[in-house]
Amino acid sequence: MLAIFQKHKLTLLYGCALAISLLVLKWLEAKYIIYNQSFEIYAGIIALLFTALGIWIAIKLIQPKTIVVEKEVFKNDVTDVVINSFEIEKLGLSKREIEVLNMLATGLSNQEIGNHLYISLATVKTHVSKLYDKLDVKRLTQAIEKAKRLGIIS
Repeated sequence: MLAIFQKHKLTLLYGCALAISLLVLKWLEAKYIIYNQSFEIYAGIIALLFTALGIWIAIKLIQPKTIVVEKEVFKNDVTDVVINSFEIEKLGLSKREIEVLNMLATGLSNQEIGNHLYISLATVKTHVSKLYDKLDVKRLTQAIEKAKRLGIIS
């Protein structure tokens, strides 16, 4: 192997010299292009940066804002439900308020509850408002969930 290098020593040296001179010329050419064409190069770099920024902003604006909410759900079998009279007395719920709460839990509207119980819409709204206060909730779904958890309704 060493004999081959000895035999072609001048050829290898000449080839390495050509490769080095080619690298130097290419480096000088790149330096010359950068020096003479600096505005075009800088403008191109800025254009690429703004294009990338535009694509990134578009992707951020298009992506949907997905929020995953995990909530513990209490499910009771209808056969196993025992009305918790202790909680009813503790909260001070009237019989009519429990009726209204049961009807709300079945999905009836305030007007339908009023028609079914033969009371005015304002009275139904009063009962619902008092239920929210006594159960310490702000929405119907919270009231129904809390009442089911406490065993007030089935």
